[in-house]
Amino acid sequence: MRNFDNRWKDFPDYIVGITREIWEDRGIGTLNHYYSDDIPVRSPMGIQRGNQEVIASTMATVHEFPDRELFGEDVIWSGSPETQLLSSHRIITTGTHSRDGQFGKATGKRFKIRVIADCAAKDNTIFDEWLIRDYGGIVRQLGMKPKSFARRLIAKEGGAATCVQPLNPNNDVAGDYTGKGNDNEWGSRYANTLQRLMDKEFSLIPTEYDRAVQTEYAGAQSGISHQAVDEFWLGLRSSFPRATFKIHHQIGMDSAMLPPRAAIRWSLDGVHEGWGTFGKPSGANVHVMGLSHAEYGPFGESGVSIRRECALYDEIAIWKQILMHGELDS
Repeated sequence: MRNFDNRWKDFPDYIVGITREIWEDRGIGTLNHYYSDDIPVRSPMGIQRGNQEVIASTMATVHEFPDRELFGEDVIWSGSPETQLLSSHRIITTGTHSRDGQFGKATGKRFKIRVIADCAAKDNTIFDEWLIRDYGGIVRQLGMKPKSFARRLIAKEGGAATCVQPLNPNNDVAGDYTGKGNDNEWGSRYANTLQRLMDKEFSLIPTEYDRAVQTEYAGAQSGISHQAVDEFWLGLRSSFPRATFKIHHQIGMDSAMLPPRAAIRWSLDGVHEGWGTFGKPSGANVHVMGLSHAEYGPFGESGVSIRRECALYDEIAIWKQILMHGELDS
């Protein structure tokens, strides 16, 4: 780990270690050197710029969920310390809504969701990030509905004309990370599967996914087998049937004591013009930011299949775009 602190044995150890230090050990001030001064942190809800914004939002989250824990489930990565490193860090995070905050009056309820964070690092510093927290999963477990929560959020921020804009290609910013991942076969295989699904080839699911596949999807939805895969991907695609699907970054990885796996960052851009996961077609232009992980095993019809999949987007950000369109048209 050239140019990184010697206490980290490798890049995954660095990513998992600083995450725990920042959140659970309350080392929030360490963001002053772990995150660059002008880092762009992109999430579906918008963009934070600079480590001071990240510090402020981190403190607010810790205040609202003081017992929050973050369990590193996997780190899929590419690059080199001499150039640029990119980690796709999958986290299980839990907490109790103990104090008033972003999610309203304290409910005393607990949540458990997945998070995926793609972080670019060099010289012991994170300098670019793409992040999806499963806000829909939090909202549901706190006793609210994502669509209703998004509507209240728009109102709280002053209405559709003035509220915080979700991330989209028009307000995105260029960061310093220039990599696209690697050409490992598992990343290529998973990218091909997602592309075919977005090309409406849902018949591939029994071939590409193990019958016992375990799934973790947006909205804190855990599932098993082909029906769960079909419901998630078909439900998304049918909401945006002509949207443009794009893969922005892909990593495949083989490593000791772990199955082959892949991490993909992707997007859908288009009109909400179909019945699907997001209800009645609204005609809204919507940007969907997605992050997905897959693990492979030796079973399935072809002898290789996806055994586990975690795919996240932010329901709140999508509903916000749909509802903003309705307000502006009314």
